[in-house]
Amino acid sequence: MDQTLPFQFFEDTSTPTACAPRLALLRAELQKRRLDGLIVPRADEFQGEYVPAGSERLAWLTAFTGSAGAAVVLADRAAVFVDGRYTLQVHAQTDTALFEPYDLTGEGPGKWIEENVLGGKLGYDPWLFPPAALERLKKSVAKSGTELVPCDGNPIDAVWADRPAPPTGKIVPHGIALSGEHSQSKRTRIGTDLKKRGAEACVLTMPDSICWLFDIRGSDVPHTPFVLGFAILASDGAAELFVDPARTSEALRAHFGPEVRLRAPEEFVAVLKAFGGKTVLVDPASAPSAVFAALEAGGASVLRGADPCQLPKACKNPVEIEGARKAHIRDGAAMANFLCWLAHEAPKGHLTEISAAERLEAFRKSAGIVDLSFDSISAAGPHAALPHYRPMKSTNRQLIPGEIFLIDSGGQYPDGTTDITRTVIVGAPTLEMKDRFTRVLKSHIALGSARFPEGTYGISLDALARKPLWDAGLDYNHGTGHGIGSYLSVHEGPHSISKRLIGQCLKSGMMVSNEPGYYKEGAFGIRIENLVVVQPLTGDFEEPMLHFETLTLCPIDRVLIDVALLDRKERDWLNAYHARVRESLMVFVADETKPWLIEATEPI
Repeated sequence: MDQTLPFQFFEDTSTPTACAPRLALLRAELQKRRLDGLIVPRADEFQGEYVPAGSERLAWLTAFTGSAGAAVVLADRAAVFVDGRYTLQVHAQTDTALFEPYDLTGEGPGKWIEENVLGGKLGYDPWLFPPAALERLKKSVAKSGTELVPCDGNPIDAVWADRPAPPTGKIVPHGIALSGEHSQSKRTRIGTDLKKRGAEACVLTMPDSICWLFDIRGSDVPHTPFVLGFAILASDGAAELFVDPARTSEALRAHFGPEVRLRAPEEFVAVLKAFGGKTVLVDPASAPSAVFAALEAGGASVLRGADPCQLPKACKNPVEIEGARKAHIRDGAAMANFLCWLAHEAPKGHLTEISAAERLEAFRKSAGIVDLSFDSISAAGPHAALPHYRPMKSTNRQLIPGEIFLIDSGGQYPDGTTDITRTVIVGAPTLEMKDRFTRVLKSHIALGSARFPEGTYGISLDALARKPLWDAGLDYNHGTGHGIGSYLSVHEGPHSISKRLIGQCLKSGMMVSNEPGYYKEGAFGIRIENLVVVQPLTGDFEEPMLHFETLTLCPIDRVLIDVALLDRKERDWLNAYHARVRESLMVFVADETKPWLIEATEPI
C-alpha cells in the first residue's frame, strides 16, 4: 500500500496462441467431471470491479484482459462475450477462431446458450454467481433444456498450473482521523438495523462494505485499497472477519478490540452451516450463491435484502467530506501542473496518449497518491469519441495540433478518492468543437448548480443535466454520475445519476460525479467531470432542499468555450468556480505553473 503502482495501460501481454492448449486442458477436465460445458464470468467471490491475479480466469483462458466479460466453453465450440468498450481489444488479444466474440449486453451468455445449446449439463462456479444473476441465467438456459450444475471447485483452477497465489499484503487500520467514526459505533448502528429487519446476523461479502465497517484498508486488487474476505456481523455488534491470519498484526487486533474475532477463510463455510434456526440477512445481488447454499444446508432462515452497509457508507460524515476536500486540493494542483506542462509540450507534436498519462501519474505521485484510482483514459483525436477507451501500445496515438485530447483519471489518497475528466484542445479548435464543448459545459453547470428537494432520485437530475444537449438534438450514451468512496472504490453504490431508475434517492453526504459528454464517432469526444457532494441547502424553504458542493478544483479549458452560448448565470458560475480554483491551488502549484493558472482562470 505504501508503493504507488506504475501507470498500467492495456498492454498486449497475453497472446492468442496461449488459448488453444489451455482450452484443451479445460475441455479434458470438463469431460472428467461429466460436464458438457462451463460458464466463465470475469468475476471473483467479491463481485468487484478489479480482481486479483489468481481470479483472472477469463484472461487465463481467452487472453482477453478487459474488466468485463464472460465465456462459454462447450466440447466443440466456445464463445467470448464483451461489451462495446472492448470490441477491438478482444479481436487483438483472443484467438477468435477458438472463441467466437459476441456482445455481452445484447447477446449475453444466457441468450447464446438458449440459441446454441440443446440439453446437457453446463457447469458454473457457485462462488462466482450471486443468486440474482444466477436466476436470470437459469431462466434463459431452461428454455434450451440445459441444466446448470454447480461445480465443486472451479474446473479452471484444477488445470491452471501456475495460478498466482491469493494476495498476501498486510491489512492496515484506517484510523479515526480519516474514517470519522469508530468501527464499534458502525457495527452497533448496523446491528440495530438488523434487529429492526428481524435478522440475528448478516453475511457481508462486498469488500467496500467490509473495509468501511471495520475501518481497514489493503492492497488486494489494483487501484482500490480493498481487503478481500468475508464477514459475519451479529445484531449485538459483535463480528467475525475471515481473512488469512498471516495478514494481520497486533496493531490490527488492538484496532478491532475484543468484539471482532479473526478467523481463517477455511472456516467460513462451516460457520455458515452452524446458523441453524437463525435468521441471517444476505444480499442476493452481491453475495455468492454458495453462501446461500451453505446457510440453507445448515437450516438457517435466509432473509434476502440489500447489504446494510451500502447506504450508510455512501453518506459521508464530516471528517470524510473534509478529507475529500483536502485530497481534491492536492489532486487539483497535480492536474494544474500537468495541464500547464501539456500546454507547453503538446504543440511540439511529440506527446502520445501513454506518455501524457505517465506524466500525469508522476505529478500525482508528487502530490502523495497511494495509487491511481483506475487506469487512466487518455484519448487523443478520434479515440476521445470512445468514452471508455484506454491506450495500448498498439493503439497509442500522438497528440496532434487541431485535435482534442481527453484525460479521465484519478488518484487514491489516504483521505479521499478522486476522479476528474478534462478535455483540452491542442492548437485551435473548430467551430463545431467549441459549440459541442460549450453545450457539454452548460449541461455540467446545470447539474452542478441544481437545487432539489430531499427524496429526489438520480434519474430526475439526469434529465436536468441532459437538457442543454437535448435542446440541440444531442445526447450521450453513458450515465451522468456515479457514487464514489472515501479512499475506497472509485465507483460506489447504491446511488447514481443516469437514465436508469435506481431505487435510492440522493441523500446528504453522498459523493457523486458530474460528467456529461458528447462524442462524434471517428472525430472527437468531450467530457467534463467534477466530483460533488450532496449538502443541505440553507434558507427559508417550504421543503427541505439539497444542493451540490463541487469538490474538484481544476481549470476548464476556456479556449473551447463559445461565450455567446452561455447565459449570465452560467458565466457567473464558471467565473466563480475559476476564482475558487485559483485561490485554492495557487500556493500548491509549481512556480512555473502559476502564470498559466492565472491565465487559465481569468473571467470570461
